[in-house]
Amino acid sequence: MAAPVRILILGTGGMANNHAEKFAEIEGVSLVAGVDTRPGPLADFCARHHIPNGFASVDEALAWGEFDAVTNVTPDAAHYPTTLPFLKAGKHVLCEKPLATNEADASAMVAAAKAAGVVNMVNLSYRNVAALQQAAKMVRDGAIGNVRHFEASYLQSWLTQPAWGHWDRESQWLWRLSTQHGSKGVLGDVGIHILDYALFIAGLDATEVSCRLATFHKAPGDRIGEYPLDANDSATMQLVLSNGALGTVAATRFASGHLNDLRLRLYGDKGGLEVSFENQISRLRACLEPDLQAAAWHEIEAPVLPNIYQRFIAAIRGEGAPDPDFARGAMLQRLLDRAEQSAGQGGLSLSV
Repeated sequence: MAAPVRILILGTGGMANNHAEKFAEIEGVSLVAGVDTRPGPLADFCARHHIPNGFASVDEALAWGEFDAVTNVTPDAAHYPTTLPFLKAGKHVLCEKPLATNEADASAMVAAAKAAGVVNMVNLSYRNVAALQQAAKMVRDGAIGNVRHFEASYLQSWLTQPAWGHWDRESQWLWRLSTQHGSKGVLGDVGIHILDYALFIAGLDATEVSCRLATFHKAPGDRIGEYPLDANDSATMQLVLSNGALGTVAATRFASGHLNDLRLRLYGDKGGLEVSFENQISRLRACLEPDLQAAAWHEIEAPVLPNIYQRFIAAIRGEGAPDPDFARGAMLQRLLDRAEQSAGQGGLSLSV
């Protein structure tokens, strides 16, 4: 019988429903409490997921204390101040991405988790993509030789059509376009995903980054009500990896025809890989020896592996590694910070 794990869900917005559903599917896991400062959404969330306890604050939840682990699904800027008290109390934590909104806070979270000796993980959700995991294994096994070049992109189109809702009049989208409401733009929102996607598969760290950001005119006066539309809409980056390989990374919300698609082309001196997640379907293609001369590409099967929620519980039970952990989240935040600094200096290349 699986060891029981009691989960508290911090934050009850849209993504919290996914956390609740996925954790509820795992044997031996029980959802015991929810936390939200908003009484109405908290009550609705707890009723929907049959959660017996609801608290208005972190302090109230900690005073009760009848839980083993926390999944933090609060807005980005709240991750740092809300996670630290749980770590201090010795609770395991899964935190939504990004780990924090700056390198200093992310590093402090890493240190606090290490001092507490608890399982700590960050929800980089595209680690669940089967093709990504199989491609990373192939690179580690030497299938493409030494990595030399890559091209990565995260393409969204929700500023050109309302597939996700009407961004120009629904506040759940508007905040993502306004720095005054906490947004780091497309760089901070999905840049972390495509950077992890590329670097995890390549199995290498970035040592240098240069970046350009663009914010496009979208409404009269570049403002809608209380929301100044000043966050970046498109980002392009050039990276140097630890082995000297070069690559480009792009992210945009103006990719008409692409709802939410990730792509990576990775080339080594013995072969190449194409990894995609498009229309919710993952795909892996490879051109390997002895097919290089003919440039023959073949589909590679990718087995489905445990998702982030299953891996978090397995790590708590001592049955698996806590990956990706807070240290990974902090490394990515450092890279994002350097990219933003580079853009502020006209794309100057900066060390990571």
